[in-house]
Amino acid sequence: MLSLIIILAIALAIFLGYKTKINTGLFCIVFAFIIGCFAMDLRPKDLIGFWPVNTMFVILSVSLFYNVAAINGTLEKMSGALLYSCRHFPGILPYALFAVAVILSVMGATYFTVLAFLAPITLIICDESRMDKLTGAVAINCGALAGGDFPTSNLGVVFRGLADTAYENNPDLPAIDNFGMQMKIFIFSIIFSLIIVSIFRFAMKSNRNIGKDVAFKKPEAFTAPQKTTLTLMLVMMVLVLIFPMLKVFNPNNAVIARIAGKMDVGLVAVIFVVIALLLHLAPQKEAIARIPWNTIIMIAGAGMLIAVAVEAGTIDMLSNWVSSNVPKLLIPAVFSIIAAIMSFFSSTTGVVTPALFPLIPALAATCGISAPVLFACTVLGAQSSAISPFSSGGSLILGSVPKEEERNTMFNRLLLTAVPICVLCCAAYNFLLAILM
Repeated sequence: MLSLIIILAIALAIFLGYKTKINTGLFCIVFAFIIGCFAMDLRPKDLIGFWPVNTMFVILSVSLFYNVAAINGTLEKMSGALLYSCRHFPGILPYALFAVAVILSVMGATYFTVLAFLAPITLIICDESRMDKLTGAVAINCGALAGGDFPTSNLGVVFRGLADTAYENNPDLPAIDNFGMQMKIFIFSIIFSLIIVSIFRFAMKSNRNIGKDVAFKKPEAFTAPQKTTLTLMLVMMVLVLIFPMLKVFNPNNAVIARIAGKMDVGLVAVIFVVIALLLHLAPQKEAIARIPWNTIIMIAGAGMLIAVAVEAGTIDMLSNWVSSNVPKLLIPAVFSIIAAIMSFFSSTTGVVTPALFPLIPALAATCGISAPVLFACTVLGAQSSAISPFSSGGSLILGSVPKEEERNTMFNRLLLTAVPICVLCCAAYNFLLAILM
């Protein structure tokens, strides 16, 4: 009953925010306080501790660094260069953005890092090419997730470990080839992502004019401050990427592992903000003024209410329901939807897959569905709702929208268009995948 009340409270907060134009996060904090402290008897101190400090800090620090690049025109020049490179085939821009995101993720960049780097540039490219911004957002989101599913990438390594643990807890069943399983998940994810990107590319009417009446002028040379900013951006990317990559090839090197564990994109971004300000690459006052505080409040407030849902056992309720009530034929599709719903409330790697993966070995053995397929259905389902404005990636995309009015529009489109399309298409895809495989 309590879990149902919390789910209704989340829906009500979204509705009230939409109707009143008051920040949704504020309504979420109110409901979190009422339900958490009075219905669940949590201490106010514990409730305040649910404020997602890490997410807030990364959005603040990364947006501050990219504000410098936006103010002095570096981002505009970079987007112009990518746009110019696709001048003969502007219609492939969504796929070009998808490919860049996949490559960065396969190289070792975390999902959050890829979105942090690409979201500001992508939205500028959308403006200049007349491409629908939601399409650009979906392209980089799908690319970052699909690339992360590669067996040696950050997400792939976690899923392989969880699959091994699931079979260790079922000693009567033969062990699984986790590398082969993860490679299948990666391939399935790439195919599904291309389908989703294509749906948004061709279904959105505004995309019919990509490149139309756009003057594909060769970008002007970077100015000295822009060259310096671009250098800082590249060095920052290398620092964030190089040690996770080295860790993949040298997993037993303690020094590399230690440094890789310290390379947080938010903290690294602050260092480069200080360097940029010391070099007078942009006015500090203007850079701080552009921080998306409204988005930060919304994401943090929603995070508090979602944390209350986790504390109330909503996630456990969903996973238990799946294991005892799902008909065998519908297991892949239902697993996909349940994983998507759980991911909307919690972390894919921290909650969803640890909760659902242990159910898969026995289910696969009894219902005759391939275990790698069920693992893939769970992962893809969880990732299908990752573009929600309440998620880390969706919040970064939202925070990269420069104008408040456009940000409100993007919030509604992410929540009411992108999430339903991705979740439902993923459920259908997983159902067919289980039949065909």
